[in-house]
Order: sequence, then C-alpha cells, then structure tokens
Amino acid sequence: MMNISVVIPTYNRKELLKRSIDSVINQTIKPSEIIIVDDGSNDGTEAMVKKKYDSLKLIKQKNKGASAARNFGIKVSSGEWICFLDSDDEWKNDKLEKQITAVANNSDYKFFHSNEIWIKNGKRINQKKKHKKYGGDIFKKCLDMCRISPSSVLIDKNIFEEIGFFNENLVVCEDYELWLRICDKYEVFFIDEPLIIKHGGHQGQLSYSVDSIEYHRIKALEYLLSTGLSKENRDYAIQMLISKISIYLNGLKKRGKKHEIAVYEEKIKVWNKFSIEY
Repeated sequence: MMNISVVIPTYNRKELLKRSIDSVINQTIKPSEIIIVDDGSNDGTEAMVKKKYDSLKLIKQKNKGASAARNFGIKVSSGEWICFLDSDDEWKNDKLEKQITAVANNSDYKFFHSNEIWIKNGKRINQKKKHKKYGGDIFKKCLDMCRISPSSVLIDKNIFEEIGFFNENLVVCEDYELWLRICDKYEVFFIDEPLIIKHGGHQGQLSYSVDSIEYHRIKALEYLLSTGLSKENRDYAIQMLISKISIYLNGLKKRGKKHEIAVYEEKIKVWNKFSIEY
C-alpha cells in the first residue's frame, strides 16, 4: 500500500474547509495522513478542526501565504507521496484509488495529475480549449499558463529534495513556476478524467485581470530562468518570457504608465540579448 500524505493549506475558509476535508476522508482508498496547515486564520478554523476532525494533524503558522503553507506541510509529512488539496476544492471519492492504480501501472513516473470539473457560483462551466491538459514531456506546453491544478497532483516526495519547494516569494503563480521546474526534468502522467472539483466565484477567492496575471507569470518565469534549466527548455522559457513582457508592455502603453514602460522595454532588450548570446 502506498504511503500518501495529503496537505491542505487554508486561510479563513472554515466552512469551505469542511467540504474539502470530508472529500478526503470519504476516499475509497484512504491516505496515510491528512495534514491541515492553518496559515494564520482568525475565523475559528483551528477550533472547528479540533472539534470536528480531532484525529487529523493540524499545524499552525503565521500568515505567510499558500506556498509557505504547502512547504510546511511537505516538510512535516511522513508519506513517500504527497497530494495537495486547496481548501475551496474537493476530490471525487475515487481520486486516490484511480491515481494509485495509475502509479502501479506506470512505475516510471513520479508526477501524476488529472482533469477537473469547474464549478462557478454553483453552476458547472466548461473549460476552454486553451485550458487543455497534457501528459508526457509537457514543459513547452505549460509555459503559456498553469495547466496543472495543485489539487489534482500526486507527487513522489523525493522530487522536492531534488527540485526544491514552492517559491515563497511568489504570491501568485507559485504552482505554475514549480511545475515548470519539475517538468524540465520529469515526464508527467496525465489521467484524462476529472478526479477533482474546483469551486470558484466564492468570497475570499483571489481573482486577477489578464494584465495582472501576466505580471505574475513574468515574475515566475524570471525566477525559473535563474534555476538552471536544460538548454532547450531555457530557450523556450526565454521566448515565452519575451512574449509575455511584450503583452504586458502593450497594456502599460495603453494606460500611459511611463515609468513602468521604460522598465519593461529594458527587460525586453536584456532578454533578447541574453537569447542571442546563449
């Protein structure tokens, strides 16, 4: 039997958290442990978990963000495999069973993810073609946007020792950046079946404009390029970074942000030069 730790980071989502925890408890195959990382909640989350789920491992930290909470959970976990579940998402009850079967039949893989169902304001919505997910050598396919949901993954814990953890300096796109680091070195197994349900539209959910999300992807790609990618993937990442800077720069020009325009024009020059030299 696989030794699996489930890490659920949470911040002020006491009521939503119950649904997430219950979806893990109700799995057809149970994990070895469930770790709730309370990222400084002040809504009674700690008391609720202790009262309703006293057998689970609850750890607390000062509010440091999702990356720090996930990293804390990984470090205190005892499992050989790690799953994450965002506290506003839920698993279908055979999520672990399907992934454990996939591991048994595909032992060369160390990173598994699945498709998902999207619910917004209580109604199911369809994913667009641009959100299509993939398996195999998917680094290049994952550069434009994050195509792997944290709530869907099952990861060999040894990967974190080799690749590193979530970047705690990235407020947004921390998952996008880590998955790219992993996909630079590992192929990914994709189960083309919705094993998780992602809920959106609720109060407390972060939302970003197109310009804003590109700003965070730029930061993530700049960090990624400092981590020692393979030459081929580094070239792909640089070209995507230049493209995203160009898109963001056009938005700045429309809004007349003169100082920021100069900064991002310089970034394009630097990365174009870097691309030519290397």
